Amino acid sequence: MSVIFIIIAAILLLGPLIAIHEFGHYFVARKLGVKVLVYSIGFGPTLLKWTSKKSGIQYQLSALPLGGYVKMLDEREGNVAEEDLPKAFNRQSPWKRIAIVAAGPLINLAFAVVLFWILFLPSQEQLNTRVGSVVPNSPAATVQMQVGDKITAIDGISVSSWEKLNFALVDRVGETGVISIDAERAGQVQNFKLPIEHFLKDQSQSPLDALGFTPYRPHIAAVITKLSDDGAAIRQGMKVGDKIVAIDSVKMNDWFDVVRVVQASPEKLLKIDVLRQNKLVQLEVMPQGKRDNMGNFSGVLGVQSDPGKVTVPAEYKQTIQYSPIEALTMAVDKTGQISGMILNSIVKMVRGLIGLDNLSGPITIAKVAGQSAEMGWQTFISFMALMSVSLGILNLLPIPMLDGGHLVYYFIELIRGKPVSEQIQIVGLKIGMVLLGSMMLLALFNDFMRL
Repeated sequence: MSVIFIIIAAILLLGPLIAIHEFGHYFVARKLGVKVLVYSIGFGPTLLKWTSKKSGIQYQLSALPLGGYVKMLDEREGNVAEEDLPKAFNRQSPWKRIAIVAAGPLINLAFAVVLFWILFLPSQEQLNTRVGSVVPNSPAATVQMQVGDKITAIDGISVSSWEKLNFALVDRVGETGVISIDAERAGQVQNFKLPIEHFLKDQSQSPLDALGFTPYRPHIAAVITKLSDDGAAIRQGMKVGDKIVAIDSVKMNDWFDVVRVVQASPEKLLKIDVLRQNKLVQLEVMPQGKRDNMGNFSGVLGVQSDPGKVTVPAEYKQTIQYSPIEALTMAVDKTGQISGMILNSIVKMVRGLIGLDNLSGPITIAKVAGQSAEMGWQTFISFMALMSVSLGILNLLPIPMLDGGHLVYYFIELIRGKPVSEQIQIVGLKIGMVLLGSMMLLALFNDFMRL
């Protein structure tokens, strides 16, 4: 994946989200009679601009596509002609200013609903929530969960797909206690209490890997069909056709067992037993350490296996088809779930239950945008919807400089009957600049550490 492709994907992702966010402010301001002077997508040097002859509004595209702004007539920013005073933003009632400021984040949330609705409309064949494997010595194995158990609820929350199941588990990130899982087995519902301690605090594992159960996965023999020219495996004598039978004396049942062990062993010397031409050969191989886009450090051998034709048994499949109304309900529900998950994660990050290394900046966003674009339009739209929810929720946080900070001031003015003093607003602005600057620097630092 080239750098140019990543940049284009990031622009296609962030451009519409920024444009629609600013359009929310722009549209409501004009509807409420406030005079708009500039509608800008991006910051910094102006690349393209034009002025509407009818409205006099200047529309422009700027060089840094990491934000945008709508400049409105305001006495605090310059002289305003007498006849235009009723159109000045600062002359509007608190309710009108609240509506204008809130419109940006809210339209991002509405846009996410539309995107999710589009994704829910087509008929979908997917895996149901029947357990495909249980990892030995894991929390799931400890409470005797079994292959074939069909999970129906997490902590009392009904789940009908692996996506919903994962959302329910992510809500428990950073916590210590037990996760309650209801599952059908032979027509009977059984309850399992899985112990957790600081669950996924460093987020180096997925929720399912941490608990030790996974969806159905087809059996893929642990036979090497391709070797990377610069991989650790080829340097230590592995050959095409080798069948990996054990690692550190632990039997490997299929390719997924191999992947799980290797990924968990970056830069660790492994004793790998392979079957080569009906003879057992023992090799010592150290997987290379590699970071993914989220900074997770995992092992890579530089080998591949051909899965061949994959057939999923009928008992592990389900077909879902929603009507337009049902799809809209699902879209609203999913947007609400993600919003709650983001807010919950922020609270847990402040409390120290989740590490600050989970913050991501523009570099990680651009890389994930590129990867999602490569995977197809549905994956790209799904990521765009997720980012739209994130943009909406983060802008509603009560931090000066953000929309949420302005909303706090206007609600206080509504209650007190007079605006917050300029001195307090200046102090708040400085605090907001420090907070946002610190967050951005930390996010960029995390981005560079993941490279």
